[in-house]
Amino acid sequence: MSSATLLRRILDSPGIHQCPACFDALSAKLIDRAGFQCSLSGGFSISAARLGMPDAGLISYGEMLEQGRLITQAVSIPVIGDADTGYGNAMNVKRTVKEYIRAGFAGIMLEDQVSPKACGHTQGRRVVSREEAVMRIKAAVDARKESGSDIVIVARTDSRQAVSFEEAIWRTKAFADAGADLLLITALTSKEEMKSFCETSPSVPKLANMLEGGGKTPILSPSELEEIGYKVVLYPLSLLGVSIRAMQDALTSIKSGHIPQESMPSFEEMKEILGFNEYYEEDNMEIVVLGSRWRVGSGENINGIKDRWLPRPLSFKPFIKLEIPIDNNVVNLIFTNGDWDAGFLRVVFDEDDDELILGIPSGSLDMKR
Repeated sequence: MSSATLLRRILDSPGIHQCPACFDALSAKLIDRAGFQCSLSGGFSISAARLGMPDAGLISYGEMLEQGRLITQAVSIPVIGDADTGYGNAMNVKRTVKEYIRAGFAGIMLEDQVSPKACGHTQGRRVVSREEAVMRIKAAVDARKESGSDIVIVARTDSRQAVSFEEAIWRTKAFADAGADLLLITALTSKEEMKSFCETSPSVPKLANMLEGGGKTPILSPSELEEIGYKVVLYPLSLLGVSIRAMQDALTSIKSGHIPQESMPSFEEMKEILGFNEYYEEDNMEIVVLGSRWRVGSGENINGIKDRWLPRPLSFKPFIKLEIPIDNNVVNLIFTNGDWDAGFLRVVFDEDDDELILGIPSGSLDMKR
């Protein structure tokens, strides 16, 4: 099942769904491990974490796409990608959607601000015309169809603050008619406005943006939002905000000569979170060289021959020929002329004989799990 299909199933399921925003692979992995069903790669947080700069149209399409690939590859839950304005005209929007699909995003969020954009709860926001705003959503729908994808299109309008509440309602109706799957009005100022929005285009689910720490929209509980009519609630800054405060506190402690161990997970916990145990399991294989076996990483010679061993880390470059499958789940590695890096041991192939390995006239290793 594709991540987009999974996200659609979530949107079709009962109840309201919480969606914390991530900004890198680690924050996304923590969201996944905590049991949340979905996440969003937030432009505000990524601009802060990657550039140390404000969400003001400064981060590029390429940087957002690259960060998105790292995020989607780190998790099993569907992730919505923040695509800002789509990075240009209709053709730019189509390319953006197609590349977000290739990057593994389950959804893509597009907004109607002019470029360069600004954070939806800050000053200086301007929106494009109605026609151009709807064009962006139609272009996204066309790109989805051309790609044979079912990526979820999240249509966002910032016209509540830039123009009026009535304009925002008109635009979300038009976005729904154009094929958007999830609707968002940023910076709604009251519970009454939020309820009126949820009554618009009732067949299309609504996204609530709970901007933590002082946005324009009232902060409501998931149950309150569900009662109003929302399907998804986004927490855009929670992980970034607590990370900033935790790092500030840690640096204050370190500067005073105290390591803040009580505020940290143990080293074993960190290794478990990052997947070291799984890595070691995958790395636990045997290498057979001319009948003598070594277990990767331990340096232990199983046959008792002590004059040769292979320390960790073990990698091969630049050319490897893989022949698979071979009987009994054996992978045959045949090396071409090049360097072989094996941790502290470095062997350079003889230019006259590209089959030399460790000075032994043979070019193959059998790797057995």
